[in-house]
Amino acid sequence: MTGPIVVNVALGARSYDIVIGRGLLASLGTRIKALRPDAKVAIITDATVANNHLADTEAALRAAKVLSARIIVPPGEGSKNYATFEKVCDALLAERIERGDLVLALGGGVIGDLAGFASASVRRGLDFVQVPTTLLAQVDSSVGGKTGINSPHGKNLVGAFHQPVLVVADSALLDTLPQREFRAGYAEVAKYGLLGDAAFFGWLEENWRDVFAGGPSRDNAIAVCCRGKAGIVARDERETGERALLNLGHTFGHAFEAAAGFSSRLLHGEAVALGMVCAFRFSARKGLIGQDQAERAIRHLAAVGLPTKLKDVPGGLPNVDALMDLIGQDKKVKRGRLTFILVRGIGEAFIAPDVDPAEVRAFLQDQL
Repeated sequence: MTGPIVVNVALGARSYDIVIGRGLLASLGTRIKALRPDAKVAIITDATVANNHLADTEAALRAAKVLSARIIVPPGEGSKNYATFEKVCDALLAERIERGDLVLALGGGVIGDLAGFASASVRRGLDFVQVPTTLLAQVDSSVGGKTGINSPHGKNLVGAFHQPVLVVADSALLDTLPQREFRAGYAEVAKYGLLGDAAFFGWLEENWRDVFAGGPSRDNAIAVCCRGKAGIVARDERETGERALLNLGHTFGHAFEAAAGFSSRLLHGEAVALGMVCAFRFSARKGLIGQDQAERAIRHLAAVGLPTKLKDVPGGLPNVDALMDLIGQDKKVKRGRLTFILVRGIGEAFIAPDVDPAEVRAFLQDQL
């Protein structure tokens, strides 16, 4: 039997490992003990993940004689708000979590973002470990140190860059995910191929069924995504340049997600899939990419069951004015000018600053 795959995120003194493989949760206590011998661990998770994985997580820590406390929040994007953030911070203080202790984010992207931001804030900075339990978190949100909460003005607008000290991606934890959640996470897997790795996208077209089934392709896909992201983060930690490419599909997608009220009507990965469809269609409309290439990308997203039409969103989306208002809140906007991640081909994304809002409005009007 082969051991886990280890991907290093090279950030000098703040470098850390992403450990990927099946059945890694059992080794969590040993890994934490080696990292921080005397640390107490505060586990932040949500009620759904707690039902599936909290007992095993606590048992792994107990086996290594690591003391732990638990902080459980409601599941879903709705927990990424000021009120829950305040409760989590106060709970960490009530548990007397000190500077030398660790916060452990056990959950999907919502928990990672919330726990990471609380870690960055409490006592002016606690170290934290990510144990991502969704595909989306394992390939994307648990890596790279972006943490934060949502505001009524938009997604992830309040937060901090705060790197974890370890990421343990146990791919067996994904077996408990509902199919819709796994599929939504797969949108971020496809994103890595579409933005910068045409060979990987071709591999996904051949192997996506095995990724879904939990075969060897699953660990390989997670590792390829993590290597891709680790390289970009090491070169551009605070998103002053190249890292913005990781937002392929996100400028449109975040607007769709906000328009759907950050609800189960449209999961984050589903919004990203729709956003990537729009990025490819908009690029084709501008003559940057051939229609056949754009349709190939969209065809793959449709094949795995992801939404590819704006009218697929249950309950519909608001009018183009409301969507343009939400796009205007995107973090890549500079002095009111829109920046999009567009494509010149599969695996050839680029940053397009100063996109004409009138063009985007006309495009969205057609899509609606």
